[in-house]
Amino acid sequence: MSEEEELLEEEIVELIDDDGNVIKFKLLDVTEYKGEKYTLLLAAEPNDEIAEDEVVIFRLNEKEETLEPIEDDNLLQEVFDFYQQEVEDEEADDDVN
Repeated sequence: MSEEEELLEEEIVELIDDDGNVIKFKLLDVTEYKGEKYTLLLAAEPNDEIAEDEVVIFRLNEKEETLEPIEDDNLLQEVFDFYQQEVEDEEADDDVN
């Protein structure tokens, strides 16, 4: 495992929901899709709203250092599919080497 992967595993992001509750997420990865960066998060502490294996995706606004929710379900699916393809390509590359 690379140092970058270890850092990602340990990175905890705390977000506040609409009710003011703090929800902790593990940073799964950051991916760039169509010129925008997106964070892929996993619940660090599964709760009633988010399953343990559910990936939550936000647009990363680097200028304001904020995570913006994505309302477009099609875009969410596109980003997730793109990320999965990236991971599969990386694993295929690792198998070749």
